[in-house]
Amino acid sequence: MWVLAVVAVGWLVALVLTGADPAGRLIAGAAALGLGLAAASGTRARPRLEAGPDGLTVRRLTWTRHAPWSRVDEVRVLHTRRLGRSSTLLELDLRDVDGGERLVILGRPELGADPDEVAEVLAGLRPAPR
Repeated sequence: MWVLAVVAVGWLVALVLTGADPAGRLIAGAAALGLGLAAASGTRARPRLEAGPDGLTVRRLTWTRHAPWSRVDEVRVLHTRRLGRSSTLLELDLRDVDGGERLVILGRPELGADPDEVAEVLAGLRPAPR
């Protein structure tokens, strides 16, 4: 994602230096800003999922939540096929401290690995039910 942000900034600089029209500079500036924010948010929220013997930690742009294994209700992999394209998602059913439920859905780009493999690793880390 950072590559796109650098390209957008380079494009903006080239437009300014070549004397592009104000509308072109505005559009290029908006594109550079948007890509820069997307790159920063993608970097800020990495890694999206961390797992250990004490539970799961999920990161999003605006929040980070830790759920001990006792509050992880279910971990499942969802295989879907739509418009000729198949995708695999990891679904996590978590309970908040106040009893609220949270469904977290992560795909391969967020996980950095195949969701099936991540689910297997999580199953190995999760303590056996008592």
